[in-house]
Amino acid sequence: MGQYLHDYRDFADEHPSTTVIGTDLSPIQPAWVPPNVHFEIDDCQQPWTWSPNTFDFVHMRYLFGAIIDWTALFKEAYRVCKPGGWVQSGEAECELRSDDDTIPPDSAMATLWWKLYLEGGAKLGRPFDVLSRGLQRKGMEEAGFVDIVERDFKPLY
Repeated sequence: MGQYLHDYRDFADEHPSTTVIGTDLSPIQPAWVPPNVHFEIDDCQQPWTWSPNTFDFVHMRYLFGAIIDWTALFKEAYRVCKPGGWVQSGEAECELRSDDDTIPPDSAMATLWWKLYLEGGAKLGRPFDVLSRGLQRKGMEEAGFVDIVERDFKPLY
């Protein structure tokens, strides 16, 4: 979910005995993918079509600004994940920052950009400040996940 194609391809190529299912709202998917990959057009905010305990691993990321109810999302992921399986969710904060002051924290680019994202997300009911509000962790906890691990990474771009 919310994933880039090359990530699916890389994973599928590295694990040829695995079946990889990619979902997206967009019907624009590539014609050629590895034989162990297929795509389904689906909305992760609706009840998922898979039976309980279907997957060993569920990966989702970059869903900020798209999800209305993070708890409902993680309840579905929990439901379809096999006992002992893993759910991995990676989100980014959209606030512009730089550790070398190339973007000063008080610059219009940093402050206005973030303000507009927050306002737009609030109007749509689809927040962009998922991490700073703890929505990801809260959703996982309310869905019943245990052994939740959070790691912060500096983006490479």
